[in-house]
Amino acid sequence: AEAAHWPAPIKVAVNLSPVQLTKSGLVEAVTAALSAANLDPKRLELEIIESTLLGNTEPVLRTLWDLKKLGIEIAMDDFGTSYSSLGYLRKFPFDKIKVDRSFITDLGSSAESMAIVRAVVGLATGLGMATVAEGVETAEQLGSLQAEGCEQAQGYYFSRPRPASEIRAMFDETSSSRSGVEATAV
Repeated sequence: AEAAHWPAPIKVAVNLSPVQLTKSGLVEAVTAALSAANLDPKRLELEIIESTLLGNTEPVLRTLWDLKKLGIEIAMDDFGTSYSSLGYLRKFPFDKIKVDRSFITDLGSSAESMAIVRAVVGLATGLGMATVAEGVETAEQLGSLQAEGCEQAQGYYFSRPRPASEIRAMFDETSSSRSGVEATAV
């Protein structure tokens, strides 16, 4: 409900657990929540971790497709830290790939982390997906990500967690002081 009052096109991102994705009724529950909050489905992003797709793939993919048909964005969270399978990126057209913070933390000191970020950004771009960098804490990290073509970033560089009562002011503050990579509010 709070997100419905945020400036467009700011979205709210919600992590889904593997248990939530395997239970029946998730699509109906999300639809009811959107209706109760008066939130446009295009302003909701649901995040799942890679391991959610292990084992019970077909029912989970069916649920994700049903959610996507509502206009909701689906993001693969913590990409590269689990059982990375590029096949999942072919089976379901994720809207975003979120690069885990462990790769962002080492950007300035690890050629391997930079190579992974570069590869994930290139892969996402080639598949028509956005890339989100998690855990951005410095201007240097943000600059490296921008140079690699990463479209979105989140982390303490933009803001520490805040109570809902401060979110609208944060957006006003952020839009007037930062530009370049889109900051995502999660």
